[in-house]
Amino acid sequence: MTNAKWERMIEIMKTDVVPATGCTEPVSLAFAAATAARELGEPVQSIEARVSANLMKNGMGVMVPGTGRPGLYIAAAVGALGGDPEKGLQVLNGIAEDIVEAGKQMVDTGLVTVGIAREVPNVLYSEALVKGKEHTVKACIADSHTNVIRIEKDGEVIFNAEQEEDNSLEEKNAFLNGLSVKEIIEFAENVPLEQVDFMKQAEALNDALSKEGLTGKYGLAIGCALQRKQEKGLVGKDLMNEVVIRTVAASDARMGGAPLPAMTNSGSGNQGISATEPVVVVADYVKANDEDRLRAMVLSHMMAIYTHSFLPKLSALCATLTASMGSASGMAWLLDREHAEQTISNAICSMTGDAIGMVCDGAANSCSMKVVTAVSSAYRSVMLALDNIRVGGDDGLVAHDVDECVRNVGCLACQGMKVTDDEILNIMLHKNKGC
Repeated sequence: MTNAKWERMIEIMKTDVVPATGCTEPVSLAFAAATAARELGEPVQSIEARVSANLMKNGMGVMVPGTGRPGLYIAAAVGALGGDPEKGLQVLNGIAEDIVEAGKQMVDTGLVTVGIAREVPNVLYSEALVKGKEHTVKACIADSHTNVIRIEKDGEVIFNAEQEEDNSLEEKNAFLNGLSVKEIIEFAENVPLEQVDFMKQAEALNDALSKEGLTGKYGLAIGCALQRKQEKGLVGKDLMNEVVIRTVAASDARMGGAPLPAMTNSGSGNQGISATEPVVVVADYVKANDEDRLRAMVLSHMMAIYTHSFLPKLSALCATLTASMGSASGMAWLLDREHAEQTISNAICSMTGDAIGMVCDGAANSCSMKVVTAVSSAYRSVMLALDNIRVGGDDGLVAHDVDECVRNVGCLACQGMKVTDDEILNIMLHKNKGC
């Protein structure tokens, strides 16, 4: 029988670990556009979209699946013309070719505009104003990628859920912030399996994405390139490189526009991939049974949700690193069950002293490089932890206590990297313009 805390953790995993086709920031705008278009009641003629600075950063350069184009303009167009808001983060699943072509024409003829909504306080925000011949509809999303807070038709509010959702998010974050690494391990080890059976889909979706990425057709094709170097003897055929290759291949496919869903974590496909694939690879290596595979997956994803709960929804800190604290936990549990709590704690503490300040400079093919860095840090930290080695609590951001380490990372992202975030977006908007 589960207690109330376990039940709440299961509820949160069901909302924070969900499938998404395409990078979630442009998909969020596509969802807003699709939601608005559904209420319009007539063909969409033009779109005026605005997004938060962080969503602009994460959406301007990443491929939109099925379109062959990157960015927010095409996402808004195809979302409005053919997206299905009932599918949530899979709003663009099955978009027909004629819709894609119509969307491209709409963008190319200047009928789609996208700007920054600088006045909104929300880190994650998107709005789409769709216009027809007779009517206009505006849909606004805030705080999570498919959280519709307001819909207006012809200037009249027809839906408003802002305050109710604010309270819900505050309660959720307060709950997550109050957890501990120890409690999450106990949960993963003891929760009745039938209550977390849905987590098997994480392995199924992200492993399929990894296999697709290894075809070498997507993004930077890092996974495929490293595999070729293994055949030439330039990269070793060992567990660490298998973890890296299979994980980054999924990210290659994700960022390169593969038409397959990823299982996300905390609203991010790359975070979901980083929390999933290393655990799958190690589970294969140790020949884990079905129960152990599932418990390790639950541990990884719940730990990733916990570590991310101290961060803004979007920030200047690349959250594949906090997600990889989850996969470090899953790998450590599979490799050293007897001393799991100590090994996991040591690994997370060491990761806090490693690459934790890696910046997020927007969603793009280069995210795959960062995934390599994150999962390499996780694997390396687990290997040290197996020998009871960790970065000490007197070093930099690292504390003696593992939960304090997690909180310190949150402070860095929330307080220390605000100016960093602004400058990254400024550089992105003004680069390549010449002297």
